[in-house]
Amino acid sequence: MKRVFSGIQPSGIAHLGNYLGAIRNWVALQDNHDCIYCVVDLHAITEWQDPKQLAQQTREMAAVLLACGINPEKHILFAQSNVRAHAQLAWIFNCVARIGWLNRMTQFKDKAGKNRENASAGLYVYPDLMAADILAYHATGVPVGEDQRQHLELANDIAQKFNHDYGVEFFPHIDSLIMGPAPRVMSLRDGSKKMSKSDTSDQSRININDDADTIALKVRRAKTDPEPLPSEPQGLEQRPEARNLVGIYAALVGGDHASVLREHGGKGFGVFKEALAAVLVEKLSPIAAETRRLLDDPASVDAVLRDGAARASAIADPIVAEAERLVGFLRA
Repeated sequence: MKRVFSGIQPSGIAHLGNYLGAIRNWVALQDNHDCIYCVVDLHAITEWQDPKQLAQQTREMAAVLLACGINPEKHILFAQSNVRAHAQLAWIFNCVARIGWLNRMTQFKDKAGKNRENASAGLYVYPDLMAADILAYHATGVPVGEDQRQHLELANDIAQKFNHDYGVEFFPHIDSLIMGPAPRVMSLRDGSKKMSKSDTSDQSRININDDADTIALKVRRAKTDPEPLPSEPQGLEQRPEARNLVGIYAALVGGDHASVLREHGGKGFGVFKEALAAVLVEKLSPIAAETRRLLDDPASVDAVLRDGAARASAIADPIVAEAERLVGFLRA
């Protein structure tokens, strides 16, 4: 089976956008792929993190992944920093990647903004570490969103240049896995902005561990407009908040905008929000309950991560050792 790698930052408890855009796809990939998943705490420290909070959020994210259906017995789940091969290979890739390539990375420009001179060097070379994450396992498939596609192209450029520089066919080509149209989940308070953990308002997002009452309250308070829902998807084009709520409903029930509007078109938002809240509670309540159960026994989560790190290292260490031999590092 094709080996798949993907990672997620430890932002604490995931929100609905994380679940619909990435995590549920990870779960589905387990049926037909050899999956390696990790909580990327090395990536997290490209911006300063409170150490105690980082450790707790790493555990929380792992618990969410397990609660959503990641199977740590058949596949691998671990914390990135617990497998040293990532950092070792990243340094080699720092020396393979070209400054010009990194200068083209739009995500660094977006994150650093006008504060570019004060951004960490880690944020700048973040894509090299991402390439190492994947290639340390010779993974050939990566589920990526549109914002990471440029980084995946860079990873292939790095692999190709390494192979060329050292006269080998060692690192494989990486393919992006197309999982179908991923819903772009927007803020409940502003339909022009993505749902985000960094938003100061908790009312802007549905957290995976929100209880039924909290979900219902957030949905009722979600920003909308005074018009009823249209009967056709074209009627959503200039209505970002309405489009967002319809898109969330469609993603949860496995439909599309048209099918949702066939059922709810012409209704006011009061009625539709009640239906949306009910679907959210149905889908998320079991995940929230399991997340809470796991976090009540943190040693069990840590044991999963420890076992996953050992199994990940067993794959990555020989691959990175061979890369180091090819580079010419002396092992006395």
